Amino acid sequence: MTLTLPLFLEHFGVCVGAITGVLAAREKRVDLFGVLVLALVTAFGGGTLRDLLVGDLPVRWLRGSGLLLNVTTTALVTFIVARYRKPPHRALLVADAFVLAVFAMIGTRKGITLGFSAPVCVLLGVVTGVAGGIMRDVLTGEVPLVFRREIHLYATAALSGSALCVALESASLGETTATLAGAALVLALRLAGIYWKLSLPLFETRS
Repeated sequence: MTLTLPLFLEHFGVCVGAITGVLAAREKRVDLFGVLVLALVTAFGGGTLRDLLVGDLPVRWLRGSGLLLNVTTTALVTFIVARYRKPPHRALLVADAFVLAVFAMIGTRKGITLGFSAPVCVLLGVVTGVAGGIMRDVLTGEVPLVFRREIHLYATAALSGSALCVALESASLGETTATLAGAALVLALRLAGIYWKLSLPLFETRS
């Protein structure tokens, strides 16, 4: 399946995903095998679930060794380095915002390419962007980050950017324009959420 986004962006995405998986393992004091599992789940979880949902098999990362080698190498290097020094939190958040934008657009474009309806394309974008992190957090016994107020417009950013991409594509503004605009909106909302600590209202009772 040919997607509009360059392959190096996908490699960048799974690389940062692997790093966040390793750092989650660092907080739980798991062994090297657990580190590799969490890195793989975080990097590939969203894309795997997307491909399974649309029946595009084998899933993307099984079609060659490049992405798998990227994730395992990144996980091993991060495992060694993070034992002595943790990467700057803010820099990792910014890199993760770019990853969210890339993954959301990959999922959205796959839905468009396969001819799914607009809501399904948006859903595939959100799934690709956030499902890996949800799986990682479930495995480590944490409330998934996308459900926490302090994460600031994570799934909301993916949803908004994917919806914009689909809307512009439907308006015949072109594949490249729709994809870049959608990615820019994801990135802008996520970075704005981080900087100004924006979040959706909490579900709580008032007594």
